[in-house]
Amino acid sequence: MRISTQAKQILLFTFLGVMSRGYCQPDPNQRVAGLPVNYDEAKVGTYTLPDPLTLENGQKVTRKEAWINQRRPEIHRLFETTQFGKTPPKPEDLSFVVFDKGTAVFGGKAIRKQVTIYFTNDTANHKVDVLFYLPTNTQQKVPLLLNVSFNTNNRTVSDTGVKVGFVWPREGKGDKRVPATGNDSGPQRYGIPIEDLVANGIGFATLYYGDIEPDLKKGIELGGIRKHYLTPGQTVPEADEWGAIAAWSWGLSRVMDYLETDDQIDAARVAITGSSRLGKTVLWTGANDQRFKMVLASCSGEGGAALSRRDYGENIKHMTDTSRYYYQFAPNRHSYSDDFDSCPIDAHELIALMAPRYLLLQTGDTDYWSDPKGEFLAAQAAQPVYDLFGIENAFPRMPKAGDTSLAYQPLGYYMHDGGHGMIPSDWYVFIEFMKKFL
Repeated sequence: MRISTQAKQILLFTFLGVMSRGYCQPDPNQRVAGLPVNYDEAKVGTYTLPDPLTLENGQKVTRKEAWINQRRPEIHRLFETTQFGKTPPKPEDLSFVVFDKGTAVFGGKAIRKQVTIYFTNDTANHKVDVLFYLPTNTQQKVPLLLNVSFNTNNRTVSDTGVKVGFVWPREGKGDKRVPATGNDSGPQRYGIPIEDLVANGIGFATLYYGDIEPDLKKGIELGGIRKHYLTPGQTVPEADEWGAIAAWSWGLSRVMDYLETDDQIDAARVAITGSSRLGKTVLWTGANDQRFKMVLASCSGEGGAALSRRDYGENIKHMTDTSRYYYQFAPNRHSYSDDFDSCPIDAHELIALMAPRYLLLQTGDTDYWSDPKGEFLAAQAAQPVYDLFGIENAFPRMPKAGDTSLAYQPLGYYMHDGGHGMIPSDWYVFIEFMKKFL
């Protein structure tokens, strides 16, 4: 794999930062939103996970056909109605405008494209700008890594030709989107090695999640896509209807609708990635829309790849308490905040919904809040579903930070040396994973 000089500098700075910052164990008396947080393995207790291979009628699933036609739809329906919420179908008025049809950038190493996807006939609202970088001088359709970002496109990459987006303010700082002028992030923050991706024949695309739905408690009031689909007189979603995570995921499926029309991109070889709540988003997207071939989920934690029944770090109650992230999930999710075991599903089944497609769980060894061990155990518990397809994945023990021994298998697990989110070196693990399986 070829690595650019800029990327080598990013990796060096990452290494020096890791070596210098030092780590400490989490405070066992910590409280979040007034609620205690368990960081003691001895207090996790015992729990029993739902069997992904037992039908609701009690019969065992022993063949992949039964998984595909019977058990998978059961589990998908449970996640849809009890965790993320039901979403509308593809809109009839969906349209695309390619306003940057192909500009040579990075010294001719890549071609930049920019596309606006309109969800409705109203071109003033309900739209998302998608930024693409594709390899030059290729006569074949290329695989693509689609990134859902916390920031606008012009702040995610260092390229003055990118359209300036509009960003939502932080919670309590206002209700209006403002132009995201300046470059307060760029590759120094995200460390995305775009030149190395395209050098390895992989396209890269990114979008701002706030274009789809505000990440705010009153986001549905402010004009996100969920507000557009409210019925007359309705002000909040029904108990089994979509939260913000499902809305962001719905938007990613609309990007896939566009990709299927782009003759430069192989829509059958698309990977998606996101971190934290956007790690949850890409997991649900991969589970909900099987057109996506691969998911690279970063530090998705509670509500993502970490087992809820373990009650380590963040739990359902922390997430659905009305002072925090209740709006990200279907209202039904809140009913399990006082009894995690009563929920009919858990994270290993969300992972299993990806089978037999490719999934890499990336986490950090000091991201205690997101429970890296809970993600490892969830992957281990999902393996029986991959076994139905004859796909071998090994989970003999939880690897140490930086150990890639479990990273490059169809259901992979990788833990970097550090905390929450992606660090620049993670992208090179992603590149190798994509090169192997895309």
